[in-house]
Amino acid sequence: MRLTQITHHDLDGYGASTVAAACAEVDRVIHVPRYSDVGPVFDEELKRLGKAQASETLLMTDLGLEEQTIAGIKRFAAMNRKREADKHRLVVLDHHASSADQLARQGLEPAPVADKAGLFQADLGDPEITVLIDGDSCATAMTMAHRALFATREPERAEDLAALIAAVDALDLWRKELPTFPGGTALDEIFWDSATGLVPPGHPWHDRFVSALLIDAGARLREGASPAELERDAVGIRTRIVDRLLGDAGDDDARMTTRSRLARALAKSDTLFRPLKDGTLLSFGLDSGMFQRVSDRIMEAGRTKRVVNVQRMGTLSFRSVDGTALDGARLFRGGGHRDAAGGRLPSGSAFSLTDAIAQVEAVLNPDKPAGSDSPFAALKNWKV
Repeated sequence: MRLTQITHHDLDGYGASTVAAACAEVDRVIHVPRYSDVGPVFDEELKRLGKAQASETLLMTDLGLEEQTIAGIKRFAAMNRKREADKHRLVVLDHHASSADQLARQGLEPAPVADKAGLFQADLGDPEITVLIDGDSCATAMTMAHRALFATREPERAEDLAALIAAVDALDLWRKELPTFPGGTALDEIFWDSATGLVPPGHPWHDRFVSALLIDAGARLREGASPAELERDAVGIRTRIVDRLLGDAGDDDARMTTRSRLARALAKSDTLFRPLKDGTLLSFGLDSGMFQRVSDRIMEAGRTKRVVNVQRMGTLSFRSVDGTALDGARLFRGGGHRDAAGGRLPSGSAFSLTDAIAQVEAVLNPDKPAGSDSPFAALKNWKV
């Protein structure tokens, strides 16, 4: 059964996706920074699942349940009632007290689970839907504890995962008295230093890279590494992971920095950059430093003359080699240099790549049809 996970974008959210990937084949992971964006992302998945013939599992972890998300859970139940067979499965694992409050306000009062102190479950009247709230556990630990709801195998490196879970749990619940708390603090710093600035969300390597980093860091914590030792080891851990990722890349240059090595591979990606109607390539949520390096390589290779990066908070960065970056930025109330300029989306934010494309196209190319003979259609054949 195909498994999709929607999870938070912090350490606990990535810890939950790391555990999930260790227990099952996860087809796709969507990391959501803001709880207010969960509803729209959930809606996109509901539309896709409504058209899917075979049963799928949607796993949601570490996401505070707000009104729009709870409405989506109810629509999921309504969708399942209409399916005579091949019903979809929904598993929601959360630990925010506000989620229990919101569920109660929406008529889904969570009830205590027998023999499990602190664990509550909301009843949707559908055995394929499980909504669990545990205020005494982080989402990473919940994902491991309730893996029977989605798992297809027992995880490897169980001891390293256990050390990772203990560190995340201490940090996320702010249990400073636990001996695992200092390691959790160091783990959090390493995570934020590497999570999105090297292999960005949306690339097939992203979760693989972050999960490998977290598990290897968990191994060092299990071995007794101090926070300072873990911090020093992090660079070596990261380098070894990149060596594995680029092992078959004929153009890799191990003498270069990690960011420069990865930029060469990311520039060939057919998932990070989408062609707009006029041939501009759009990326979503790339780290600004990585965007600069990757966009330079893309334009040097002659694949396009203009690239734009859209951030979730609505800022746009244009780069070009023909002086048109400023032209694009001006359309979005921005300015800058001829080949490096920026602006802002009219709506003020974007919650997904699809949303970003729609908003940029509406301003940049409002009357331009998508041309099938565009040379940028060949981007679908790019390979890493």
